[in-house]
Amino acid sequence: MKAMILAAGRGERMRPLTDKTPKALLRVGGRPLIEFHIEALRAAGVADIVVNLAWLGEQIAAYLGDGSRYGVNIVYSDEGASALETGGGVFRALGLLGDKPFWVVNGDVHTRFAYSRPQLPGDSLAHLILVPNPDHNPDGDFVLDGNSIRNTGEPAFTYSGIGVFSTALFAGQTDGVFPLAPLLRKAADDNRLTGELFEGLWSDVGTPERLKEIDKLRGKVSAGTMRR
Repeated sequence: MKAMILAAGRGERMRPLTDKTPKALLRVGGRPLIEFHIEALRAAGVADIVVNLAWLGEQIAAYLGDGSRYGVNIVYSDEGASALETGGGVFRALGLLGDKPFWVVNGDVHTRFAYSRPQLPGDSLAHLILVPNPDHNPDGDFVLDGNSIRNTGEPAFTYSGIGVFSTALFAGQTDGVFPLAPLLRKAADDNRLTGELFEGLWSDVGTPERLKEIDKLRGKVSAGTMRR
């Protein structure tokens, strides 16, 4: 079982915090954001994790090492000085992820989502975890119809930055910079995108203000409750 944590972004909205620290190493409750994902994936039996790197990526690799202290194996997909965006980043790492479905997780979200074995229903190309719309995304991203995801209709929910993907989603793509969203939109149009709604703790830690909010929330809840 494998997963990829996206950690290559520059984090423009998080500046000045990310001027000297990569987003994935910003701390919530005294711990780097990326650690929560690693521990949750390990608890689900995911033993092999790929982390992509670009901006200040050497700090992430130095901090996480080979993953042995977390009980997992971590390898890195180095994108150089500039990130390849979400789609390009995953595509570059496909050779490390193998040919079976794998988790993809945005490194700058904080959640208590419980991962499981990465599986895709039917002929789905990807299975997305959706969440209720936060204040900063009131219109949502995708419509959930049973377990099928549509581009139009109601109600619309927000893509959490967590999903199970197949290599087939990236068929026809070439190495380079490209976003993930158009591939997901096309899969939805082709009736090959599925999903589910998660209503537990989740935050897109995309600004310093949101980082403070989730850090404050953690302070109100006991460590035993918050940690998986």
